[in-house]
Amino acid sequence: MPALPKIPSPRAAAREARALLESRANPRKARDVQRYFKETVAALGIPLPVVRGTVSGLYRDVRKAWSVDDAIAFCDVLVRDRRLEVKAVGLELLGKFEKRLEPRHLPRIQAWLERHSGNWATVDEIAPHLLGPLLDRHPELIPDVRTWTASPVLWVRRAAAVAFVPHARHGKHLDAAYQIATRLLGDREDLAHKAVGWLLREAGRTDRARLERYLLSHGKRIPRTTLRYAIEHFPPEDRKRLMEATRA
Repeated sequence: MPALPKIPSPRAAAREARALLESRANPRKARDVQRYFKETVAALGIPLPVVRGTVSGLYRDVRKAWSVDDAIAFCDVLVRDRRLEVKAVGLELLGKFEKRLEPRHLPRIQAWLERHSGNWATVDEIAPHLLGPLLDRHPELIPDVRTWTASPVLWVRRAAAVAFVPHARHGKHLDAAYQIATRLLGDREDLAHKAVGWLLREAGRTDRARLERYLLSHGKRIPRTTLRYAIEHFPPEDRKRLMEATRA
């Protein structure tokens, strides 16, 4: 009888994935990555299809053997790495198990955002793909995430908004989306302004009238960056009118 294939432990799999990524590094492309970020980032210069191919190959090996806690352990190793692609492999692999995430995992996700994200790309991998589905299945967690808008860490505040983007796009959890947007209107960080604008834009897809009422109501409090993002899908004449009506 042939021996059964050995399933790697989460730590062993993390080491193998990191070594594979490092073997495919492209220093020239890695230097180009920085132009997409204001904050300093580290990268290997690996195209996204290669990252996703690495994840797909590993998932085929472990999907029937690993629990969600194994996937969490795997991700926990890689998300601590400074390099974008290494973080992405950990988070994308965990994304394959996202339906098994439970409320007890929320503090771990928050810790990753606080300590190991450090850039908008990692936040935007965590928030809509891991946090968003968890909140949809467990709306009792929404008040906890709403408090993140007061976090001293920009990435936690951004995640609070971005987590609701997929929901807002389909008209779900709009009350929570607008509450979070309102809490972040006074944020001083441009990446928070953009996140709120993105959230409002998606909320307006299914209820443009509500978005317009919101913008006119909060008017002069809304950062101009937020407003420009929020009204991207409005007709040109409405965009001009709203820009004028909300001018400080």
